[in-house]
Amino acid sequence: MRPIRTATGAIAAAFIVASCASQPDLPDLPGEFGSPEPDANLSRVELDTLLIGPADMLEISVFGVPELDGRYQVDYLGRIKMPLVGEVNAMGLSTYELSGELESRLEESYLQNAQVNVIVEESMDALREITVEGSVEKPGIFPISDDLTLLQAVALAGGPSENANPGRVVVFRTIEGKRSAAAFDLRAIREGNADDPQIYPDDIVVMDGSEVRSGYRELLRSLPLAAFFLAL
Repeated sequence: MRPIRTATGAIAAAFIVASCASQPDLPDLPGEFGSPEPDANLSRVELDTLLIGPADMLEISVFGVPELDGRYQVDYLGRIKMPLVGEVNAMGLSTYELSGELESRLEESYLQNAQVNVIVEESMDALREITVEGSVEKPGIFPISDDLTLLQAVALAGGPSENANPGRVVVFRTIEGKRSAAAFDLRAIREGNADDPQIYPDDIVVMDGSEVRSGYRELLRSLPLAAFFLAL
């Protein structure tokens, strides 16, 4: 869980800076205000040329070690978790680069001359889709034809579940090559007391609540409720 604690510490530090800054200094805060658009990657449609990103599905095989072969999904923060290897940052790497990283990890303590093959089976960069997870009725990946708002994205997943905390919904987005996130209060949006932010293809929306995976709960709840994205 070391990556989660590191990210949380960075966010907490950024929040302290944000809290102490005077109004004229707000543009200097880390992050983007409003609802900044994500990086434009949708024109890259050949899976073998795409850089790996969050929510991508990878097919990984290790020569001579069939028990490691399988499908691995990249998580919100761009990582995969693999037996004998542990957590590996895959975001922004090509399949060749990730293969090399996995081979190095395996050779450190398990194999000699490891041979790893990585294939991007499904890429969010090649599709116009969003992911809605956490405490919603029907979490999953949803194709979209047009951009939509946060309220609409949550509605696609059936709305908040019984154990949801609609006062905290986190949107993960890649901005200028960095994984970023912002937290919003769904209740305030519904009541007209806050803007309904734009949601773009490849965004990952996570509703806080008891269904959120424990490994991400600390990160989700450490983000300040504010209309700006913080780099993780």
